[in-house]
Amino acid sequence: MSTIEPFQRLEFLGFILSEDGRKMSKRWGNVINPDDIVDLVGADSLRVYEMFMGPFENTIAWSKDGLAGACRFLERVNGLSTHYTETGTESTNRQLHKTIKKVAEDIENFKFNTAVSAMMIFVKKAEKNGLSHKMYEQFLKILAPFAPHLAEELWHELGHSDSIHLESFPSFDDSLAVDDIIEIGVQVNGKLRGSITVSPNADEKEVTEIA
Repeated sequence: MSTIEPFQRLEFLGFILSEDGRKMSKRWGNVINPDDIVDLVGADSLRVYEMFMGPFENTIAWSKDGLAGACRFLERVNGLSTHYTETGTESTNRQLHKTIKKVAEDIENFKFNTAVSAMMIFVKKAEKNGLSHKMYEQFLKILAPFAPHLAEELWHELGHSDSIHLESFPSFDDSLAVDDIIEIGVQVNGKLRGSITVSPNADEKEVTEIA
């Protein structure tokens, strides 16, 4: 090509097949109309589901169950404000920083399915341990590219007058974006006999003593 390409990076998109595994066709009567899905569950649920279906470049069959899962996820996000604590918890804060880092990297690499998965894990953690008002705001900022309408609505419910889409993507603390414990397999005579959990900063002596 003799001209400069009008983009920095090109990614090839896979096909979405019908639930029967065949290519969508009027002939087969298996075409899924996105307008019908938007009318049924909303644009955000459709958007999140399509990004969560699998790797960006893969060909994947449509799934009603998968769509329902995306709807449930957004319903749980909508209910996160009922899990407020005054300062949140260290566990939730660590998970948030891991999630911010993961989502930022995955957006750059077109790995939208694993970005959505990371956000689902965070929501589960926040429901269990609670989160602060600030944590909730940070989470909505990383959700916004995936569920723009819900994120905007919840952002305004928090008292903001400007659009969430004018906000900068949140930064993360490297020291918090790592696991506070890691799992190590224990081998005896070359065979895996179990596993132990240790601090990521543990040295060989400490690991040996625990094992």
